[in-house]
Amino acid sequence: MKFKSRNLRGIAECIIGDNTSFKYRSSMYITEFFEECDLPFQHDGSTRWAWTSDRLAELLEESCPPNNLPSRFVHVLRVLMHKSEATEGDPQRINALAELNKPLSREGYEAYYGTDSNLYIKNLNNNQTIKPVESPHRIFSEVEIKKREQLVSYLDKCSEDQLIEHVLLPLFRILGFQRITAAGHKDKALEYGKDIWMKLTLPTQHIIYFGIQVKKGKLDSSGVSKASNHNIAEIYNQTTMMLGHEIFDPETNKRVLVDHAYIIACGEITKAARNWLGNKLDANRRSQIIFMDRDDILNLFTVNTIEVPS
Repeated sequence: MKFKSRNLRGIAECIIGDNTSFKYRSSMYITEFFEECDLPFQHDGSTRWAWTSDRLAELLEESCPPNNLPSRFVHVLRVLMHKSEATEGDPQRINALAELNKPLSREGYEAYYGTDSNLYIKNLNNNQTIKPVESPHRIFSEVEIKKREQLVSYLDKCSEDQLIEHVLLPLFRILGFQRITAAGHKDKALEYGKDIWMKLTLPTQHIIYFGIQVKKGKLDSSGVSKASNHNIAEIYNQTTMMLGHEIFDPETNKRVLVDHAYIIACGEITKAARNWLGNKLDANRRSQIIFMDRDDILNLFTVNTIEVPS
């Protein structure tokens, strides 16, 4: 990916402080800034804006998904726009944000602050937020803990359809999956074991197709004798249908097989259920199965910029 020289210079001037809405940085502090970004760039004493523009251009050359920006480039902007870097005359960084958005908007992007006060970048062509890589297993902030608790309450009372429409679909969209539909869920005669199907386009433009089977409660191998458990044998039948049935992709005008099957439960997926299903499937099919349980949903939703449904 390449930005125009004018726009690289505009962002570079924000970093070095030649733009007056930002702190001024001399050579030593430019190096210190990139160290804070975990980048091994040391300013060599040359023209500050030109050198910084070259470093930004290097970061933009790194691989990333289509319609996205390289993660290290986004991280530099997030460090630059951290609220702790506010100047005395712009405590909320309103002016700084407006200045950064001038070069970004000319490239088709827009920066904004999320409810967590972190910076996010939106692609103006598809209106999708470029998500920095966040670990769902890290320690949560106080705001994130509250968000997780709100989602727990919602999951306890929501229906299976609400789980799909208001939690899973927004989550998979922000994670970069495309062409998501829930058509099969409402018409069981057309379901073929899929509640949702979607695709993920790799940087090489190859496409991987996914089917998703969603269950509201706990998945256990004990069958339907427990009211809150779903019959794992039923999941097995739906999964084999999902992986063996062709779906039509209207964008490529081709019929394709599902490459992987997500089995998602709003409750626990017990070890017994995972083992039972694994034993029933051959080695090839086992490698196509991806489990996602309640904790996975909660943690992924918490670290992504999605509002908890009311």
